[in-house]
Amino acid sequence: MAPDQTQLARARDELEEAAETADDESVRDPVRETAAAFADLASGNQQPDHALMDDHLNALRQAKQHADGETAEHIEEALEYAEDYREELPQG
Repeated sequence: MAPDQTQLARARDELEEAAETADDESVRDPVRETAAAFADLASGNQQPDHALMDDHLNALRQAKQHADGETAEHIEEALEYAEDYREELPQG
């Protein structure tokens, strides 16, 4: 069964919200980069795998450590959607 692309779309939406609320560019930049990567993955332009998703998830976890308030909440939501998506990926 193919992974649910809507999980990535929801993660991307949360990351776009996080980028808008982020005061610090050290948070905003990786969040925006990951949002763009998730948009690309959701469109089917790139075939995701566990290693690629792990890289994105790690970048978000690091950004969340430097975020606060609403920004951190949006990143956390995005992480949950992205982790759910990753679990659906076939083992390679």
